[in-house]
Amino acid sequence: MDRYTAGHRRGVVCAPHFAAAEAGRAVLAEGGNALEAMVAMAAMIAVVYPHMNHLGGDGFWVVHEPSGKVRALMAAGAAGAHATLAHYREAGHDRVPTRGPLAALTVPAAVAGWMLALEAAKAQGGRLPVAELLAAAIKQARDGVEVSRHLALNIADASRELKDVPGFAGSFLIDGKPPPQGARLHPKALAETLDHLAHAGLDDFYRGDIGREIAADLERVGSPVTRGRSRALPRR
Repeated sequence: MDRYTAGHRRGVVCAPHFAAAEAGRAVLAEGGNALEAMVAMAAMIAVVYPHMNHLGGDGFWVVHEPSGKVRALMAAGAAGAHATLAHYREAGHDRVPTRGPLAALTVPAAVAGWMLALEAAKAQGGRLPVAELLAAAIKQARDGVEVSRHLALNIADASRELKDVPGFAGSFLIDGKPPPQGARLHPKALAETLDHLAHAGLDDFYRGDIGREIAADLERVGSPVTRGRSRALPRR
């Protein structure tokens, strides 16, 4: 995997994609701290390197504070209200499927992890607004994403199992086929989601308009996750 670094007098950031490293560097240049830079990079990774981490996943942070104390931010979502043995057996399964709606059985906690990280950032003097931290990722999503070699390989591999899963083809395939390296994806829905979060606040992902839309989509495709369980947030 290629790794990219970018530095500023306030520190150095590292990411598997140059756009994410640049987003982090820009935050440091604006006076942000490491945690704020990481949120900006996490948002950018969701846009340019979605096979690594995304808004629909989880997140685990290890934070070394200036005092020397090390903290872990555990952004792992709780199981959905209908993720029970009975529910899966009624659907004809003896085990949890590895793909498809029934595999999506936990609340996506990545965004809640960003919230937790920004609380910690404020305790260390962080002051940058969420809109500024997400701005680079929003612009990138609107401008389009050039498919890297690693992303092309991962989409091609995943499409064997996911091409018929709701939402996959529209987000990652071009004319029904995996995109080659150098092609451009245009994640417009992701751009609008990030833009909405930038203005409404990250909590909207769970308790606002975005949370309601996600819950409705999950219910439509048969996921065990319901809006009622979206209050289970990560801890540190």
